[in-house]
Amino acid sequence: MLNVKPLITLSMLVFLAACPMSKSWGQVYLTRSGKLTFVSDAPLETITASSDNVQGAINISDRRFAFKIENKSFIGFNSPLQQEHFYENYMETDKYGHSTFQGKIIEDLDNKNPDLQHVRAKGILSIHGVEVERIIPATVLFTEKGIQVESDFTVRLEDHDIRIPNVVNQKIAETVDVRIQALLKEKKD
Repeated sequence: MLNVKPLITLSMLVFLAACPMSKSWGQVYLTRSGKLTFVSDAPLETITASSDNVQGAINISDRRFAFKIENKSFIGFNSPLQQEHFYENYMETDKYGHSTFQGKIIEDLDNKNPDLQHVRAKGILSIHGVEVERIIPATVLFTEKGIQVESDFTVRLEDHDIRIPNVVNQKIAETVDVRIQALLKEKKD
């Protein structure tokens, strides 16, 4: 059976990165090793997990972006059983292999500005097969190494049709805190 995950990743990156030699496309920055951490802080339990497998691209000329994470790449749960339940019961990773956020940065980006830039990213956040339009705040810092992007936001599980059984509703928060940190490096022709 054909594994379509690499094809989806490739098409996402091609969407932003595969451009002709024309300078009108502007600068494209890429990452394959961004970090996403989430925290579920419920009354009876705090669950923290993270992944260093965030892939993404930003075209600073037209401010388009696309980010993707494999749902089965999260580690660090309180127990192996908790991780298994996350994969199988909540994220259903066999059915929904990845989560994405694609759209456009609302504010202009100034790659000559050495200061931290506060921006809003507007796009479609797809988790658990459910797409929700979101505006997510982020900070962008242009450095010699590339673009440092950070964002803190929340995700309501109900918005993405992730159901929590009553038996564990005191152990899993209805809203999860998410933090993304990524260094995107300029795509070289």
